[in-house]
Parts: sequence; C-alpha cells; structure tokens
Amino acid sequence: MRIKKAILTGGGRATRLHPITTTINKHLLPLANKPMIFHAIEKAVEAGVTDIFVNINPGETELQKAIGDGGHWGINVVFFEQTGGPQGIAHVVNEAKKFIGDDPFLFYLSDNVLLGDLKEMFDEFETTGVDCMLALSEVPDSRSFGVPVFGENNILTDVLEKPQDPPNNFAVTGIYMYGPKIFFDAFEKIEKSARGEYEISSIHSQFLKDGKNVGYKEITGWWKDTGKPEDLLIANRLLLEQLEIEKVPSGVTIDPTAVIDGEVHIGIGARIDKGVRIKGPVLIGENCVIEDAEIGPNVTLSQGCSVKGASIKDSIILENTEIHAPMRIRDSIIGKNVRLIKQEGGPEGHQMIVGDKTVIEM
Repeated sequence: MRIKKAILTGGGRATRLHPITTTINKHLLPLANKPMIFHAIEKAVEAGVTDIFVNINPGETELQKAIGDGGHWGINVVFFEQTGGPQGIAHVVNEAKKFIGDDPFLFYLSDNVLLGDLKEMFDEFETTGVDCMLALSEVPDSRSFGVPVFGENNILTDVLEKPQDPPNNFAVTGIYMYGPKIFFDAFEKIEKSARGEYEISSIHSQFLKDGKNVGYKEITGWWKDTGKPEDLLIANRLLLEQLEIEKVPSGVTIDPTAVIDGEVHIGIGARIDKGVRIKGPVLIGENCVIEDAEIGPNVTLSQGCSVKGASIKDSIILENTEIHAPMRIRDSIIGKNVRLIKQEGGPEGHQMIVGDKTVIEM
C-alpha cells in the first residue's frame, strides 16, 4: 500500500539553538534561504504524500502563516498541538492517530535535512511489505541517536536510545515508515523512559518483541540532524553546493566594478554596488543592498539585508539585518533585524543590547 499521509514535527523549543530560537520557530530557520520545514515537505511531496499533519507548540501562529494549507505544493496540511506538554516524539505521533486512522504513514522529523529523495525508500517499503522501515546513516558518534542492534545476517534485533556504549556507528535518522495500525498498537504497550518521554526507539523495540517485520535502509546520500548551530551551517553549505546556474532576474542592479564568481543567486530588487566581491555558492535575498563588501563562499542573506564594508563567509544572515562595519564575519548565524554598525566618534567602547545566550567573538 502506497504511503499518502505524513506526520511532520513543527514543535519543540530547540534550546541548543538559543538565542536564535527564542524568537523564531526552529523549523522556520532558513537553509539556503528556504524555511527548514519546507525542505521536509518537499521531500515528502516528491515521494507521493498528499496529506501532511504538522505538530505545533501551543499558541504557535508563525508556522501556519508560513506553510498555509498546503496549496503551494498541491497537498493538504493540517496542524495539531501536542497536548499535555512535551512527552517525547512517539507521543507526537500518537496525538495524530485521529488523522492517520488505519492508513500507512511517514513520520519525518523536520529538522533532518536530506539531500537525496525518499522515492526509493517508499518503493522498497511498498514492495517488501515490511511493517516498519527505518532510515539509517553512519555517523562519527552514535551516542546521541537511536542505534540499531544487528544479529546474524544483519537482521535487526533491537533499537537502543542514546546508548553510552553503542554497538556500532549507525544512527536511526528521523525518517520512519509505518504500516497500518502498527504504531498505535505498540504505543499502548510502552512506558515513559527515565527522562519522562515516550521514546521512538521504545516503539521500534516493541515491534521487534512482537515479532513485527522491521526493515531498514541506509541513506547513501548526505543526511544531517540540525540540532546545533554548527549543524545548521553545515546543512546550509551542502544545500548551497547543490545550486544550479540561474539567470539574474530583471530588477537586479549590479555595478560594473562588482566581481561575481561561482554559483550566485540574487533575488529581485537586490542592489550590488561598487567594491563588491561575491564568491559562490551564495544566495542573496530580495531587496538586499551590498556595497564595498566581500560575500562568500557559503553565505545566505535573507531578504532586506544591507551589508557595507564587511566580509562574510560560511554564515546565515536572517532578514532585514544591517551590517555596516569593517568586520570579518565567519561561521555565524545572525537573527532578524540585527544592526551591526561602526561607531563614529563618541565615547570609547561599544554600545551593545545583547540577549540571553548570545555569543560574540571580538
């Protein structure tokens, strides 16, 4: 049976990404100038999903505004809150039981970024008739993930949640496929872990205890769980490396002295003034203004940014930020409406209005 329904995550607090995520939902952070969750939606739609159910935090409004009803992708999108507070991602799935019914479905953690597509995994799930299929990826350190345990002939025998002494370097990624009813039957049998959550690994262990056929497929392309700032920057870089040649749209002004090298996408209404050097891959959003600056490689400037006199590389700059100072910025994530400006005259020192958990390297 072909999967047509999917549950995507849109909740959580993303404390490891503070202070950026104190004012913006993690799943709306731009990767290659596109909200993170859009990448997950597009992967699901490419594989044939027509109905997506997105869990959200209580009081959330921004995700709904950004995603809409799914018409942009020709699908249906429904939002639902996780009641009773955070209780683990297995609980998120169980909260969507009324939407899924007796149909097979995809569960996709939207902060997982995948360069390949899901079509081959969907096809294998359908043709093999397994009850569940897990996507695995080899990682340098699997202690922060669910880890598969293999028996003879590489048969899956268990899944361990964040083991301190993992049996191998494979991680169960945040991409799961389930047959009809199997998930919700198993949820009734599991208990909360020591950290007070219904673990997704407990679900998969329960499947195996019940004799269910749990298959797996290794992701051969690139996959990243964007849990930390450095992960976001790596994901952004790898997505930028996939940029294809694009004609500069009308309405973009480029000074004859500007030097542009490599794959550079420039949004409508942007202005590239004198003294600018851009080395791709770079994405420049709509209505950005750049003067006497060096941009790239691996930089995304969201719409409405203004850069003058600075050098920026390997960074994500969110919308309407102004950087007017002779400074070198690298490996950085800068939020919306930030102003980094050079002080002209006045007392010695720097004036700063800085929020909690901010990192400034000077």
